Amino acid sequence: MSDDDLLVRARAWVAQDPDPLTAAELDALIAGAAASDHASVLALRERFSGRLAFGTAGLRGELGAGPQRMNRVLVAQAATGLARYLAASARPGHTPTVVIGYDGRRNSDVFARDSAELIAGQGLHAILLPRLLPTPVLAFAVRHLGADAGVMVTASHNPPNDNGYKVYLGGADDGAQIVPPSDAEIAAQITRVADDERVDALPRSQDYEIADEAVVAAYVAATAAVAPAPAGAAGLRWVYTALHGVGWETTAAILRTAGYPLPVTVDEQLHPDGAFPTVAFPNPEEPGAMDLAFATARTAGAELVIANDPDADRLAVAIPDAAAPGGWRRLTGNETGLLLGLRAARLAAAHPVAGASLACSLVSSPALATIAERHGLGFHATLTGFKWISRAPGIVYGFEEALGYLVNPETVRDKDGISAAVAILGLVAEARERGATLSDLLAELAEEVGHVASGQVSVRVDDLAVIPRLMGSLREAPPTEVGGFAVERVDDLATGHGDLPPGDVLRYWLEGETRLIVRPSGTEPKLKLYLDVRGDSASDADARLERLRDGARRLLSDRS
Repeated sequence: MSDDDLLVRARAWVAQDPDPLTAAELDALIAGAAASDHASVLALRERFSGRLAFGTAGLRGELGAGPQRMNRVLVAQAATGLARYLAASARPGHTPTVVIGYDGRRNSDVFARDSAELIAGQGLHAILLPRLLPTPVLAFAVRHLGADAGVMVTASHNPPNDNGYKVYLGGADDGAQIVPPSDAEIAAQITRVADDERVDALPRSQDYEIADEAVVAAYVAATAAVAPAPAGAAGLRWVYTALHGVGWETTAAILRTAGYPLPVTVDEQLHPDGAFPTVAFPNPEEPGAMDLAFATARTAGAELVIANDPDADRLAVAIPDAAAPGGWRRLTGNETGLLLGLRAARLAAAHPVAGASLACSLVSSPALATIAERHGLGFHATLTGFKWISRAPGIVYGFEEALGYLVNPETVRDKDGISAAVAILGLVAEARERGATLSDLLAELAEEVGHVASGQVSVRVDDLAVIPRLMGSLREAPPTEVGGFAVERVDDLATGHGDLPPGDVLRYWLEGETRLIVRPSGTEPKLKLYLDVRGDSASDADARLERLRDGARRLLSDRS
């Protein structure tokens, strides 16, 4: 693209931009580029080198002007394209309904209102949730309201300057996130809008509905019923942080309804703040994100810490641990996932349902399969993401190691950090009745599944081209050993494997029930390596995990 063509495209974009901030941002770059400022030309080229791709994760990216950023132009095109997809696929005489939610990130409320106006402008029934709310409330509302689709404006746990657009489908999809071929069909409609129409000419309508608070009340009641407080909840002292997100108000209502004592809160992080002033990354997996919670727990003499990510679809749990820095340790997603999996298996055994199954992403601990087998349940390993996990046949519980848990699939077909928190509180309270702690439950879990350990090596890149280059190298010349563990089999999921659809995933089966999985992140510029080992004891499993971790790092270093 020549500089002249670039300027033409940029001027056409800014001419239709309804946001004065991003319009001014782009005007400044255009002026600089027109004056042959090299930095401005490069910035324009980067922003107009393509557009944020709409896929099974919807849209997600940095806020700013241009098609490679999240902004009102891009959202308008997405909302209109979604509406036209729904209208085209609706049964004769049916007007599709779309429910729209939003969190506390920058511009989430603006993007949500734009979506409601544009969807209504296409003749559909648009319902806007009454205020900023957690993602699980939107996922619940799609089914509760019998909507044909749902939109959640959120970037979940991404960096502060990101935002995103998640799409759910009702009907036969039962309120789950989109998967192929729906994603490609919606993307095609969005592309037609972007190519052929100006955003400022798209029809808008104020004739959309604001959902009644009864929707939120129904979610509160359903989630409180996941684990009503047993007697052991009395006197429980625990700490909660919302990480500057939207989880607290809804969580507090559920705790009161379910009968749990309210926590000691991390007040600096309790209320929505899209700037996320106390954390570099608002993700409880990131180092330092839970430091304020741990400090609060030390002062309070707490028994556990619970954290939600900013849109409250993820859950982190931490326990006192004298061996950990600062005396507190966050459980891995696999530890929490297996604890909740064992809970689900026991509930399923107590109330048998034909075809009941447990499910997890293929990068999560294989020990969930052990739990399922021991309790006579089916088991499914899926591609990563709850768009796949939630669709597992007969699912009564599902999880992914990235702190995502689905404990009540009968009401929400997505990960839900609030219902998972209630389930954990129920486990802790029941254990307290017999004088046990969450640490004791982990020891009992080891008796059930053996001594397993999981870990991850994650590499963040500045140049996205590095990731396909590394994946290509691993495909062309697969390793024969990693960390001294011989590679016994390699599964390349690029064209699918068994009942798994295609995915950019390499799975290595190594000696001694050891496993290594390599995949690019679906939401961040990262390459992720997932490690799973089994040992004769806890210390043996930990030692094997360190060997594998060192080997995985060397593998990446050698290919870089």
